[in-house]
Amino acid sequence: MQVKPPGSRLVLVAHGSRDPRAERSTLALAHAVRRRAGGMVEAAFLDFSTPRLADALAGSAVPAVVVPLLLTKAYHGRVDVPTEVERARVAAPGVELRLAEVLGPVAGPVPDRAALDAVVAGLVRRLREADALTAEGIVLAAAGSRDLSTLDSVGWVAEALGDALGVPCRAGYASGTGPGTGAAVAALARRGAHRIAVASYFLAPGLLFDRAVEQALAAGAACAAAPLGDAPEVVDLVLARAVAAPRATESEPLIAA
Repeated sequence: MQVKPPGSRLVLVAHGSRDPRAERSTLALAHAVRRRAGGMVEAAFLDFSTPRLADALAGSAVPAVVVPLLLTKAYHGRVDVPTEVERARVAAPGVELRLAEVLGPVAGPVPDRAALDAVVAGLVRRLREADALTAEGIVLAAAGSRDLSTLDSVGWVAEALGDALGVPCRAGYASGTGPGTGAAVAALARRGAHRIAVASYFLAPGLLFDRAVEQALAAGAACAAAPLGDAPEVVDLVLARAVAAPRATESEPLIAA
């Protein structure tokens, strides 16, 4: 089975964080993808860690597929990553650079079922590892955004996760306009859930992950699962996104005129 575009290097780009755990988690995911797919698989970052995405793309004559290690198509997925890829295309017009979709399901007429199934399976795996599958309610903890379509996509995941486990699941956020994780715990408790667990819709630990978990535990959640990290479902999703990445001529301009 083909697991990545032949002859391409994969550049997995994460946002980056001041928290060293985040970089370690990203490198572990890149290693897991490399072990699964072989060939050139590299990690890059938008901020805080190195190499930065612009540096990773500069000066290489090898075709590359950039896969954003992002679970939602918020500002970093809509603007930051596409802008860097387009700049690299302009600087090296003879080198094919393809940009994959973010990992999580994105807003549209219907959710991206394959991505939805993959992230839900990864979340269930992490909840099982935390001995949390007997919870009577689940809070899906996410970073948050002011963009309503981003919150919609997290809501799809929360609904699908609740359906998979047969218990109510509510999204809660560390930032942005959506309800906080503490409020989500309180809402589930009002519905009669006595043991509430936190599913972590994060790829790596960091400030927002810690904030989301701490608020949920302070509100009465019993336990919290780890971020998705290098879960096998995430590895497979990275490779599926890479294979499906459109060529530059097949996609819309990345930077608005």
